[in-house]
Amino acid sequence: MGDASLIPWSEVHSWACTACGRCCVGYRVPLKMDEYVRVARRYGHGVVEFGLGKVYLKHGVGDRCIFQHPSQGRWVCALQAIKPLACKLFPFRVYSQPVYKRGDGSEYRFRGRTFYVYLDPNCPGIVPGRPGERFLNQTLPEIVEIGMGLRWKQKYTTSKYISWTPP
Repeated sequence: MGDASLIPWSEVHSWACTACGRCCVGYRVPLKMDEYVRVARRYGHGVVEFGLGKVYLKHGVGDRCIFQHPSQGRWVCALQAIKPLACKLFPFRVYSQPVYKRGDGSEYRFRGRTFYVYLDPNCPGIVPGRPGERFLNQTLPEIVEIGMGLRWKQKYTTSKYISWTPP
């Protein structure tokens, strides 16, 4: 999917993870070096794949991330404690430049800096409309802090469902 289909944050009333599992099907999750080391140390090198100078989480059946598992009718991630940044940010995309040339409502000012924040339309947790209070005051600041590396722990930008722990 190209970036042209992304939704500017200003067109979103709210967002919440529904644990539907769509985010972990078909997307290649790139790992930064420290993420690769943490994942490989815990699960071995067989859970990643290499390509064009990058390391990715491996996919399994149905092109689904091998760390995603069904639990009580929802999909949960076995990497919650060491979840890669790309996974923490989904369905959000935080850029330093706008995707659309003519301005698009994605500009977001945070701590004296300007970011351009979008959401991936493939996520069913997106509720379109005028941004709500929780989205403005909790979700957006948290996602930008995570993207900037100022915060690791998620509260408003992750599923509220119990995570799966591997045996």
